[in-house]
Amino acid sequence: ALPVLEASLALLRRYWSHDEECILFTKGNLASCLDELGRHDEAVVLKRELYARHVARFGVSHEYTIHSGLILSFTMSGLQLWDECKTFARDQLLPRLDNRLEPITI
Repeated sequence: ALPVLEASLALLRRYWSHDEECILFTKGNLASCLDELGRHDEAVVLKRELYARHVARFGVSHEYTIHSGLILSFTMSGLQLWDECKTFARDQLLPRLDNRLEPITI
């Protein structure tokens, strides 16, 4: 699957470079594939790039950005990057999630 995703990304960049959402989606699939293949260090680099692009494109409170950040934090946790993961989650994710959660009324 990895060569297919790499080829797909190359085609997107060449012929549909204006469609950044599609490129981001494909990069996310590529990062997931790298994770599944055990290439976690490469995957976390790509996921950091994806998070940064989501912030730039959609803003910090958009659901795509939050989702991307959660995936990045799970990956950092899996790599035992505890300090970085805690700092990232505390500073970048929790303030955004607190604003999106609605109180439950009974």
